Amino acid sequence: MARLSKDTPVIHPDCQITDSTFGAYVEIGKGSRVTHSVFGDYSYCDRHADIANAQIGKFANIAALSRIGASDHPLHTASCHHFLYRSGDYWDDAVHDEEFFAHRKSRITHIGHDIWIGAAAMIKPDVTLGHGAVVAAGAVVTKDVDPYTIVAGTPAQPLRLRQPREIADRLIALAWWDWPHDALRLALEDFRALEAEAFLERYGG
Repeated sequence: MARLSKDTPVIHPDCQITDSTFGAYVEIGKGSRVTHSVFGDYSYCDRHADIANAQIGKFANIAALSRIGASDHPLHTASCHHFLYRSGDYWDDAVHDEEFFAHRKSRITHIGHDIWIGAAAMIKPDVTLGHGAVVAAGAVVTKDVDPYTIVAGTPAQPLRLRQPREIADRLIALAWWDWPHDALRLALEDFRALEAEAFLERYGG
């Protein structure tokens, strides 16, 4: 029997889930924290991922220890410590700075379909990863990444294309990630065996 379900995400032990929604066949790895985020169908994160304020597409592959939407500290003030905005934790007569938290929550990270984020990579707030993008392990992504582009380094820079632009555009137009579950199963052997261009030729992309 299949381990993953269209109805209920698999959430492993010791996870912290806050105000987040999950599509079909989603899996959240042990010890991960997911806050104010949306996971599209078939997406998963491995162990101890930390994801906040993110819109994640379908078929996202998020490796262990990755961080998406990593929060910032204020740099324009006299201190950058969180006593400025978590003030109620320090003084009985002070309250948290809700305006700061609202601003942080508004800075959405957008993750496209069929992406791969390597282990211990960091994706900063307000960044968009295009469909099919790949982020190398340990990279720190501070700027948008074009579709089907592989980036690496700190800060991340384009390394090479995952697919030529023509093929990438055709894959995006085909939008196989929107196919029904049964259609994906029927095409499974072709997904496994065919190069992208041959797959496109067979499926009309």
